[in-house]
Amino acid sequence: MSTFSDNVRKIVTAIPYGKVMSYGQVAALAGNPRSSRVVGWVMHANDDYRKLPCYRVVFKDGSLPEGYVFGGAEVQRNLLAAEGVTFTPDGKVDLALHSAIS
Repeated sequence: MSTFSDNVRKIVTAIPYGKVMSYGQVAALAGNPRSSRVVGWVMHANDDYRKLPCYRVVFKDGSLPEGYVFGGAEVQRNLLAAEGVTFTPDGKVDLALHSAIS
């Protein structure tokens, strides 16, 4: 039987290149829409962003968490930009263009 954390990892691994999802969207797809903080803990425990692209998970408004595990929001922003993700003038991911869920 899969655990919630296993489901989170599967969902995040499947986020397409150049797309993002919010913590809440991941939690809902993993089976518990009220567990966005748990999604954050699963992402924080990740030790290799190449295997689990946790940098593709953002806040629901497109902002980036300051405590990104691999070096802060600027590192996360650079990883997303390298995939062609664009940002609004206030520094948030342009969710209209890059949300994995319409």
